Amino acid sequence: MGETAEVRLRLDIAYDGTGFSGWAEQPDRRTVQGELQAALSRVLRLEPEHARLTVAGRTDAGVHARGQVAHLDVPQALWAAEGPERLLRRLAGVLPPDVRVSGVSAAPEGFDARFSPLYRRYVYRVSDAPGGVDPLRRREVLWNRRPLDVDAMNRAAEGLVGEHDFAAYCRRREGATTVRELLRLEWRREDRHLCAATVQADAFCHNMVRALVGAMLAVGEGRRGEDWPAGVLGAGVRDSAVHVVAPHGLTLEEVAYPAPGEMAARAAATRRVRTLSATPPA
Repeated sequence: MGETAEVRLRLDIAYDGTGFSGWAEQPDRRTVQGELQAALSRVLRLEPEHARLTVAGRTDAGVHARGQVAHLDVPQALWAAEGPERLLRRLAGVLPPDVRVSGVSAAPEGFDARFSPLYRRYVYRVSDAPGGVDPLRRREVLWNRRPLDVDAMNRAAEGLVGEHDFAAYCRRREGATTVRELLRLEWRREDRHLCAATVQADAFCHNMVRALVGAMLAVGEGRRGEDWPAGVLGAGVRDSAVHVVAPHGLTLEEVAYPAPGEMAARAAATRRVRTLSATPPA
């Protein structure tokens, strides 16, 4: 008998990370991956090992997502019988209210949720309101007790944008590179006392966004100079003065992918081990 034809599904996912021990499945812990795979296994009548998801980025405990993406391979006949709208409704009926699948579609050839992205875009929200965070937003906004100078934080951010070894802002993992291309690090006020940092990169290493935000807050409060975050980056080692901020202020807003015909090439390029580009001769 020949192998059963399969189709790769793209799932667009949103979740409130408050009640989860992060994305990645863990024994005896409630995780986003675990809840989704259990729902998919139940709805599609798949064995657990056939309902495993590959995700664009593994978010930490407490981190939220509006634009998470994952993929799943299923038998083509099953997808033809199910269809996107029916599958979405059935998943909504079994998933807990703090995680939703907002879209499902047959992915283009070569699509890989983890390796095909052009970039991931996160937003970290901080309130410097004297009386604290709006209680209706307490699960997604960090309270900073001191006023923040957004202009100073933006000037400090300029020294971090580009391709660098971000070892000073990452928790190292055995065998993993810490070279990343930071495409955007920008602060703005969403209202009088609500600051939002948009952090966009081709990929992130562990704790990178929260460490960068922590360094920026030290500048925004006036405790550190505007050149300090770039100095930490250049030193290449973790600095105990860089505070890794709490996870609940962080939301994965978007994962962007190339045109359908460029998916496989992008995935192949992403899989190569990253090193810093050589400095061109003068």
